[in-house]
Amino acid sequence: MAKKSIVDFSKIKKNLSDIPKPIQVINEHAEIVNQDIFDTFSEEQLLEFMKKMVWERALHEQTMNFSRQGRMGFYAPTAGEEASEMGTVLAMEKQDYLLPAYRDIPQLIQHGATITQAYLWSRGHVKGNEFAGRSLMPQIIIGAAYVETAGVALGLKKNGENAIAFSYTGDGGTSQGDSYEGMNFAGAYQVPALFIVQDNNYAISTPRSKQTAAPSLAQKAVACGIPSVQVDGMDIVACYSVAKAARDYIIAGNGPVMIETLTDRYGAHSSAGDDPSRYRTKEEQQPWLDRDPLIRLRQILTNKKLWSDEQEEALVKETKDACKEAIKEADQTEPEKVSDMLKRTFEVPTPELQDEIAKFEEKESK
Repeated sequence: MAKKSIVDFSKIKKNLSDIPKPIQVINEHAEIVNQDIFDTFSEEQLLEFMKKMVWERALHEQTMNFSRQGRMGFYAPTAGEEASEMGTVLAMEKQDYLLPAYRDIPQLIQHGATITQAYLWSRGHVKGNEFAGRSLMPQIIIGAAYVETAGVALGLKKNGENAIAFSYTGDGGTSQGDSYEGMNFAGAYQVPALFIVQDNNYAISTPRSKQTAAPSLAQKAVACGIPSVQVDGMDIVACYSVAKAARDYIIAGNGPVMIETLTDRYGAHSSAGDDPSRYRTKEEQQPWLDRDPLIRLRQILTNKKLWSDEQEEALVKETKDACKEAIKEADQTEPEKVSDMLKRTFEVPTPELQDEIAKFEEKESK
């Protein structure tokens, strides 16, 4: 007779996929599916959401043009992620501390940086880090911003500040040890941190299905004792509402939260040149293009006679003109000297570094 097992692991594994549907307010057909939440927003707020998404799409398009012209350094495209990025950052307050990753330039600008500073950061210029908002410079190491967020949030807690630290990573970032370590620390010390995962389906060319067996990325916060939720990342009203609720919960002293936004990046991973057509098909991407966040809100506002093609065209032109002025300012910024960079390496340069500084200063004086 077969022995009866003390535990049914197959049943446990099957139940891992028993997760709630992602939170929505406006679905992919531009239908309002949560009228109670939708009605809490004024026409002015909905218009502001639309303007911010159009602004980000235009910023992306013009910046990609500059990149193709060889006028940018590193740049990570954001088309498709406007609802996720603008919806969450607009729910934050100016006293909150942003720990961005490299795809979070639009949020950084909304939180206090100028477009010129963003372009200088892309070029690796130190003046690209001298922005007014409460933020660190974008983190290049994948997932590392989560570790920084945990530390900053602990500082906010110890100082008794009425603020939170918030950060972003992609689906690939959750496969990095840093992301878990940051969330684990935040959960252990119950710090005021908001972790946002933009699940955009690909970590460069690796699909989400090959990165992890977890049915949802939001589940990864559970091991850290952090409440988490999935939201439709193409629905800016839902993204804002969930992020605002998370901030309110955190500010009340309840510890950290993690939000997974289900979104998509339409193009390449970066301007460095990867070709998305080599690892994803048009048939795979088309459903995401059909869910475009701008189309979704545009249809609702147009039906309400609050938005028009003329308004959008004017805003796109205004944004692209601002980008052109910003790149001119970046072009006119004095290039950095190697000696100046070396002087910033340590507060007190080592003897070896002093020798290097002297050598470069001599070269630069000629």
